[in-house]
Amino acid sequence: MTIIDTPDDVRTAPFDVHPAAGNIGAYIDGLDLAAPLEDATAQALVDTLHRNKVLFFRDQQLGHAEHIAFSRIFGRVTASHPYDDDAPTEFPEILKVDNRDYERKFGVKAASYTNEWHTDVTALVNPPAVTILRADTAPDRGGDTSWTNLAAAYAGLPKSLQDLVDGLRAEHRFGGRHPIFAADSSYGQKVQKTPLITEHPVVRVHPVTGEKLLFVQPGFTSRIAGYSRKQSDALLDLLFEEVANPAYTVRFRWRNGSVAVWDNRATAHLAPGDINHLDIHRTLYRTTVEGDIPVGPDGSPSVSISGDQFVGS
Repeated sequence: MTIIDTPDDVRTAPFDVHPAAGNIGAYIDGLDLAAPLEDATAQALVDTLHRNKVLFFRDQQLGHAEHIAFSRIFGRVTASHPYDDDAPTEFPEILKVDNRDYERKFGVKAASYTNEWHTDVTALVNPPAVTILRADTAPDRGGDTSWTNLAAAYAGLPKSLQDLVDGLRAEHRFGGRHPIFAADSSYGQKVQKTPLITEHPVVRVHPVTGEKLLFVQPGFTSRIAGYSRKQSDALLDLLFEEVANPAYTVRFRWRNGSVAVWDNRATAHLAPGDINHLDIHRTLYRTTVEGDIPVGPDGSPSVSISGDQFVGS
């Protein structure tokens, strides 16, 4: 299992790091994310992210411009989303995450595009490296988001199963095996018109930390390549159960002005399922940072079946 530690270089960073859970997550105090960060501070924050997988900030006053500027310390910021046509014209990098909008787009009540564990947009051949999400309107109750550590999930498998999955590849597409959105909804029609499908290694190697990551999750992973549907489903069920092991997770309660930053290569996250029956409003804003093409333990990269790389600027 991957245990969070706090080495000397982070202890001396110009901000405070407070681990949030046993295997993932940290609260960061002492930074104003709306202000430019010095290079040394920015690098310390990037290093802290790689170590803790997801970082949480409270009481931040960010507009869209400040949100995008902060995101750039992690890399090139992409457009909002491959299927988003509602991004603000002057801020095309901003994705609005609004439970009312998803009901309109999907034809069902939802807080996000999937109600299952997922790593952002792994249907792309180069999924985002980092995601930055800020709360604009947080509900008084419910609406929490959870994250899980995919390095810990891999490490938790028995050696014999690690040896098996090290050599496997899996297909990723929007909705995975069980899409939440209706096929005839506006979102479903976009997915059918311009499908994004990629074959990724089941285990990817993190390009910075070198960790092996269990790179499957029910929100996008649809099948194991070369297996029958029954065999694939049985193995994916086993792996999804490991990804969702509560021991590897952290849960975050949103408040207005909260910001979460996560290493999208090393985590999966779970949108809330406890507010769909409530008459509440939950709005967050998201940016993503351009990612690399995943590589498996054997050095083989992911291969796009349909769709191009998603690049930033």
